[in-house]
Amino acid sequence: MTNPFAARLRRNAPAWPPDAGPAANLAGFAVKRMHAVAASFRKRGEPAGRSGLAALAFVLVGAASLPVAAAPIPLIQTNGPIALEQARLMRDALLLMAIVVLPVFVLAGTFVWRYRRSRQATYRPDWSFSLPLELAIWGIPTCIVIALGFLVWTRTHSLDPYAQAGPGSVLEVQAIATDWKWVFLYPGLGVATVNELVVPADRPFRIALTSDTVMNAFFIPGLGGQIFAMAGMRTQINLRATSPAEMWGRNMQFSGNGFYGQEFRVRVVGAQGFDAWRQHARAAGGQLTRAAYGALVKQQATAPVTTYARFDPGLFDEVIAKYRTEPHR
Repeated sequence: MTNPFAARLRRNAPAWPPDAGPAANLAGFAVKRMHAVAASFRKRGEPAGRSGLAALAFVLVGAASLPVAAAPIPLIQTNGPIALEQARLMRDALLLMAIVVLPVFVLAGTFVWRYRRSRQATYRPDWSFSLPLELAIWGIPTCIVIALGFLVWTRTHSLDPYAQAGPGSVLEVQAIATDWKWVFLYPGLGVATVNELVVPADRPFRIALTSDTVMNAFFIPGLGGQIFAMAGMRTQINLRATSPAEMWGRNMQFSGNGFYGQEFRVRVVGAQGFDAWRQHARAAGGQLTRAAYGALVKQQATAPVTTYARFDPGLFDEVIAKYRTEPHR
């Protein structure tokens, strides 16, 4: 079913590149609406400064609701145990902080009512100290900080990205961040993809990451976790998807001109669907040789989804090794 909001974004957004993605379309829509609001104020004779501020306010207020109306929120509507635990952590942290935030709004109204002009309140100019009030002011925030520290400490260890995400055989994947695309290698299958990650549902998978450019941040909101990938270094993240779904991931670290389009598709399929995809990938033809990979990296642009039937063994380790130098003696 066509999303009417997404269609409206496409109609109203300026001419971004076709692979700009939903973030750029949303930004283009906001910019165009800001110009339209400013123009309507100018037609009514409003000063230029006031019309500009009004247009900016329109965009800022609307920006909070536009993403919600456009699509589900992956950080809340999760698809995996890691993302679910992270969502619970955010919920618990917000509830703890609300213990301080909510009384502020209640007390604001209470003070206005208690110290209104028409009320004949007791005048106490020499009052300077209240033990219960001091205990509340210092004790409650202290308890909240301790509780938040306990949550962060325990959940950080329980959500260790290096720990296997559940029982079962682990699917090994190697990911290389480039300008401005993602290359995924499947060592156990011998196939490779560009800007598409295909994983089976209800099976743990481990992604080893590195970068063939500046630092990148690998993030799949619906599956959880964000981890940085740096040149000459290797890290990893363990994830698991609960059910088949179409998702997306992207680089969250600004990395240059093509950053806005550095997204990749995530397809979570059943066991039979994964076997069918593997057979299709092997029959697709094409080989990601070292020369082909070098040409791909030199493009310095976003790329369409591409599947390779084979790739040169050791490619991932060679990308890491080329940024390492011998220590000075």
